[in-house]
Amino acid sequence: VTTRKDRLAQAWSIADRVAHDFGLEIFDVQLRRESIGWVLRIFIDKAAQSNMTTETNSSEAVTVEDCQRVSTDVSAVLDAEFSFEHAYTLEVSSPGLDRPLRHAEDCRRFLGRLARFVVAEAIDGQMYLSGRIVGVEETPTESSYQTLHHIVVNNGRSVQRIPWSIVTRANLEVEL
Repeated sequence: VTTRKDRLAQAWSIADRVAHDFGLEIFDVQLRRESIGWVLRIFIDKAAQSNMTTETNSSEAVTVEDCQRVSTDVSAVLDAEFSFEHAYTLEVSSPGLDRPLRHAEDCRRFLGRLARFVVAEAIDGQMYLSGRIVGVEETPTESSYQTLHHIVVNNGRSVQRIPWSIVTRANLEVEL
């Protein structure tokens, strides 16, 4: 019996192969039953570069054309290889301007950008912290297998160090 997790892994693998051909990477894949039926959502992103700057130009953002090309090619491969017994709608999009930050590396990638963090333990009495990401600090632990990450954020009044281990949600903030 093929589980939903197996189907997601299969869809991710197919989408990843196609996205890679266009210099893109998969940010997320979701398979959900909604009012219109089953929806397979594939979120694509430009491949991470360690030298990204605070400036967002068109070469760094996923374009409508990127989504269309990936959608067309993924659709063809899914038709041939994807084993799902229900009809589904395929959607391909970017993570959005307010994209989630899922790892400390995401914060490093978006140094200089405004972000909002929700934390499990208050920092200076605050559970919601916003500011410009100015650094990511790594501290090795006694265990050689783990590194503690602190996200350094400047909110305009002070600089705060947020332990990544207590971040429950983080997103970029839209800058207009």
